[in-house]
Amino acid sequence: MPHLFSALTLRSVTLRNRLMISPMCMYSAKDDGLANDWHLAHLGARAAGGAGLVCVEATAVEPRGRISPADLGLWGDQHVEPLARIASFVASQGAVPAIQLAHAGRKASTAAPWEGGGPLSPAQGGWEPVAPSALPFALGSPTPHALAAEELPGLVDAFAQAARRALAAGFQAVELHAAHGYLLHQFLSPLSNQRSDPFGGDFASRTRLALQVVEAVRSVWPERLPLMVRLSTTDWASGGWDVEQSVELARLLKARGVDLVDCSSGGLVPHAQVPVGPGYQVPAGERLRLEAAIPVVAVGLITDAKQADALVREEKADVVAIARQSLRDPNFPLHAARELGADVAWPLQYQRAKI
Repeated sequence: MPHLFSALTLRSVTLRNRLMISPMCMYSAKDDGLANDWHLAHLGARAAGGAGLVCVEATAVEPRGRISPADLGLWGDQHVEPLARIASFVASQGAVPAIQLAHAGRKASTAAPWEGGGPLSPAQGGWEPVAPSALPFALGSPTPHALAAEELPGLVDAFAQAARRALAAGFQAVELHAAHGYLLHQFLSPLSNQRSDPFGGDFASRTRLALQVVEAVRSVWPERLPLMVRLSTTDWASGGWDVEQSVELARLLKARGVDLVDCSSGGLVPHAQVPVGPGYQVPAGERLRLEAAIPVVAVGLITDAKQADALVREEKADVVAIARQSLRDPNFPLHAARELGADVAWPLQYQRAKI
C-alpha cells in the first residue's frame, strides 16, 4: 500500500491515511460566529471524500480575534452545538474531526476577500485590532492596540476555554494557529514584536505567549487526544522569524505535549519575498522533523497524488495537507488512492462509482 494511505496513530487517535484537509477560512459565519449548513456541507463532503483528518478553519477564541465579521467563533457556549453537528458527521465518515483555534491580532477587522479584504471601519462593522506592539500590518491598516502585560492572561485563558468547548463539540484534535501573521505569530517575530517586557526581545521572551497558550490548552485538552500547532517556519523577510528559530520552538512544543507541527510560512509582512512553487514549504518542515524529532505536516501547492505520496514515503513529512486542491476536488483522496493503486473504502452511497 502506498505510504500516503498508511494509517498514522497520534496518542489514541488513528488517521486512516496521511491526507489532511487544511483549515481554510470560508468567511461564511455571518451570525455571530456560528457554524451553519455551509460549513457542514463543505467539511462533510471532504470527510466523505476520503481524507484522514478534516480541520475546521481558523476559529476565533474571542470576537476581536476574528479576521472578518464572518469568521467562525468558539468564544461562547452557543458555538458548541452547531460545530458538534460538523464534528459528528466528519467522524461518521471515517475522518478525524479537528479544529483550528486562532486569534487574528493586528490582521483582524477586515472584509472578506471577495469584498476587497481591506480594513473595516467601525461604521462598516469593524473594531480595534490588538497586537504585541502598536505596528500596523500594512500601509492603510489601522494601528492596533498594543496589549498590556496584564491583558495577556485573559488571552491565554480564551484559548483554553475554546479548547474546552472544542472537546464538548466532539473534536478529536485541536490545532493552535501560530502562523500567517496572526497574533501568536506576531509575538514570535521581531518584525512585529518590539516589546521590552518579558513577552518581547530575545527568543525566550518572544516565544513566551505561544508556549503559555500551548500549556494552558494542553492542561484542558485530554492526554488521549493530539494537539497540533501551525507555524510559519519563516517570515521570508530579513530580520524576521526563521527556520532556525522554528526548529528550536518545535523542540519546546514537543516537550509541552504537542504531537504534530503544521509547517507553513509567511503572512507576517506584506513585503515578504516568497518563492512560491510546488512543495516550496517542504524543506523547512523536513528540518523540523529531523532536528526537533517531531512529526510534521507538509502543506503548500501539493496537488498531485504521486507528489503527496513521495513526501511520506521519503520521510519528508508525516501528514500532507491539501487546501486549494480539495476545493477543486472534494474527493481528491479517493481519486489519489485509485491512482496509487490503494484499495480504500468508499462511502456506500458512492460504491457504484468506485470501479
